[in-house]
Amino acid sequence: MIIIQQTVISDDLADNFFVCNLEACKGACCVEGDLGAPLEEAELKILETEYENIKPFLTEAGRQAIAEQGLYIKDWEDDYSTTTIGDRECAYALYDGKGILKCGIEEAYLAGATTFKKPISCHLYPIRITKYEEFEALNYDRWSICSPACAFGANLGVRVYQFLKDPLIRKYGEDWYNELDREVESQLGAK
Repeated sequence: MIIIQQTVISDDLADNFFVCNLEACKGACCVEGDLGAPLEEAELKILETEYENIKPFLTEAGRQAIAEQGLYIKDWEDDYSTTTIGDRECAYALYDGKGILKCGIEEAYLAGATTFKKPISCHLYPIRITKYEEFEALNYDRWSICSPACAFGANLGVRVYQFLKDPLIRKYGEDWYNELDREVESQLGAK
């Protein structure tokens, strides 16, 4: 376990390897599961403000689900998540020409239509953040659909936290990430 500022980071982020392999999994994380992507409260306002810019990048089924259910939903634990189509795929997801699910929000971002890249929970996956009163816990979410990403990461020698450098910096800042990197390197050197 590593502690940096108000975050507790699982050793799993340094001990395990991961690099997304969309060719193998086809973006299954956008379909599988009980809910859409977890959303932070600040992201609700962003979706409300940016939806018209994002909307052209979504499928008709996604736009319809959002029209019927709203831009996001509140779940049974009072947390927010993205709307889904038929309790399956994220309403913001779309298939590319190879049958791989992509994020419509990110497609809008890449096209310059919005400054919102995508929900931080998606950008940070397979890290899941649990918020407590005094701190946030960062844990590695193991999921069988990500087995190809684990194998790919191991082949390349890329650890979970290294693969997620950009989203970790987006969430916590560059100084925080650099401290994490130093701590991990120190722990790995001691093993």
